[in-house]
Amino acid sequence: MQVIGAWAVPVIIGLILVMGLCKGVRLFDAFLEGAKGGLSSLVGIIPSLVGLIAAVEMFKASGAMDVLSAALSPVTDFLGIPRQVLPMVLLRPVSGSGSLVLLDRILSSAGPDTLAGRTAAVLCGSSETTFYTVAVYYGACGVSRIRYTLLAALLADGAAALLSGVAVRLLFPGSL
Repeated sequence: MQVIGAWAVPVIIGLILVMGLCKGVRLFDAFLEGAKGGLSSLVGIIPSLVGLIAAVEMFKASGAMDVLSAALSPVTDFLGIPRQVLPMVLLRPVSGSGSLVLLDRILSSAGPDTLAGRTAAVLCGSSETTFYTVAVYYGACGVSRIRYTLLAALLADGAAALLSGVAVRLLFPGSL
């Protein structure tokens, strides 16, 4: 399997080049056109990404995440979401890398076979970085009316948070 994995990308690239040559495509010109399109997309989404990253860092640095976590902990306790997972529930829709750092902390401190570790892992795999995705894709397309998409995506993130705790409790009753 490792041999296939090592050769898969070069073989696919080679097939693309051979097919392009067979069809008479000017490969270097097509490559430059694609690179130019990629750079123009990047320039279009940079302001959204900078704003999003700045907002996430200000939210974490201000201590607002800790205050919000403390305020919501009675609700999450009632819903069966472990207390350690609550910061990840709040950060996951905003920052994928930030939530992965929190997942690593949860797995390091609580362990992967605990309720908190399993719930955090399921949450990470079943939710999306909503604000990042909306900023990147809608920013690239120039879409400005996002309220219904954002509402639906945040409801889905909430359902993922709630159901990750439920799924872990149902599938791993020994991790309670």
